[in-house]
Amino acid sequence: MQNINLTRRFSSTYGTVCYGIMGEGPPLVLVHGTPWSSFNWRHIIPALSQWFTVYYYDLLGYGESEKNDGDVSLGVQNKVFVELLNHWELKDPYAIGHDFGGTTVLRTHMLNKRDFKKLILIDPVAVAPWGSTFFSHVNKYESAFQGVPSYIHKAMVSAYVQGATYKPMNDETLKGILNPWLGSTGQPAFYRQIAQASQKYTDEIEDKYGEIKIPVLIVWGRQDKWVPIEKGHKLHSEIKTSQFVTIPEAGHLVQEDQPAVLLSHILKFLI
Repeated sequence: MQNINLTRRFSSTYGTVCYGIMGEGPPLVLVHGTPWSSFNWRHIIPALSQWFTVYYYDLLGYGESEKNDGDVSLGVQNKVFVELLNHWELKDPYAIGHDFGGTTVLRTHMLNKRDFKKLILIDPVAVAPWGSTFFSHVNKYESAFQGVPSYIHKAMVSAYVQGATYKPMNDETLKGILNPWLGSTGQPAFYRQIAQASQKYTDEIEDKYGEIKIPVLIVWGRQDKWVPIEKGHKLHSEIKTSQFVTIPEAGHLVQEDQPAVLLSHILKFLI
C-alpha cells in the first residue's frame, strides 16, 4: 500500500491542519468524520489517485492536525474547509465526506455557497435527531472523563470505535484509530470534540437540502449501528438530486469493512 502520510501543513485561522495530496487528474477532496482521521481513507486513496488528484486532511482537532483548547465543532470545520479550498485554489472539486465529514461538506455547500462538481456522502450525520447516549453523557460530564486514567481511557475508546465496523476490527486498524487520541494531548482532545458536538449544526442546514442542485451519491453501510440506514433513506428523500446505494456487510466505517465495493460505487458515480 502506498504511503499516505500527511506531510504538508496549513495554518488556518483556527489552527494548523495537516494534509496530503496524491495523484493526477481532476481534484477530489476527502473529508473524514469523528472520531476518525485520514488514516481511514488509506484503502482507497491510492486507487482514487489513478484517476484524480486526491486532497485529504485531518480535521482540526483530529489525527495529526492541531489539537488546541479552542472550538473544533462542526461550526468551525466548514470555515476551516473553506480556507483549505482557497489555499489549494480549488473552485468546484469533487468531494467525498464521511460521518461529520459529510456534514462539513454539506455546511460548506449550503452556508458558505461553495460549489462541488459532484458530492458523495458516506453514512453522514445529516438528519436529526442524532447523537448517541455516549455522546450525551460525555457532553454532560466532560470534565470527569478528562480525568480518567489513561489505560481506562484507551479501553473505553477501543470498545467505542470497534462498534463502528461490521467485521471484527484488526489490530492495525484499531491502533491507527486510537493513536491520535492517546497521551496528554490526544486524550483531552477526544472528549473535547464529543462535548462540542451539537445537533444545532445540522438543524441549520437540514431544511435547505431540497435546494441542492448538484449530483449527490449517498452511500450507506447496511449494518450501520451508529447512524441507522433509515437516516439515509430520509436524507435521500430530502436531496432531490441524490442517488442512494447500500453496501451489505458494512457498518458505519464502510471504508474499512468494504473498501473495494465502496471504491466501485465512487468510480461509477464520478467517472
